[in-house]
Amino acid sequence: MKIITAIIQPFKIDEVRSALNEIGIQGLTVSDVLGHGRQSGHTEIYRGAEYEQKFVPKAKIELIITDDLVDKAIETISENAKTGKIGDGKIFVQSVEQITRVRTGETGDEAI
Repeated sequence: MKIITAIIQPFKIDEVRSALNEIGIQGLTVSDVLGHGRQSGHTEIYRGAEYEQKFVPKAKIELIITDDLVDKAIETISENAKTGKIGDGKIFVQSVEQITRVRTGETGDEAI
């Protein structure tokens, strides 16, 4: 089992979620986060004054899947989150040692 964490543009969430549903991935968690990568934020002008925004709004998607779906999930997220501009995001994959479904007590792949 793996956990995939994707940091993407907030306006791409619905598109990514729909595409993941189409390949059979139904459960995911979405969080609004702030951060910056190489662009190190940006400058905005508000009422004539310039303000430096050090952190940029992003969306964080987390999903736990079986090992056989990892490559397809990464491909799906990449295709549907891409705008071709700086700040499209990153995808991280980590191993998951154990999962337990609280309601039923199921563990492992059955708990996904």
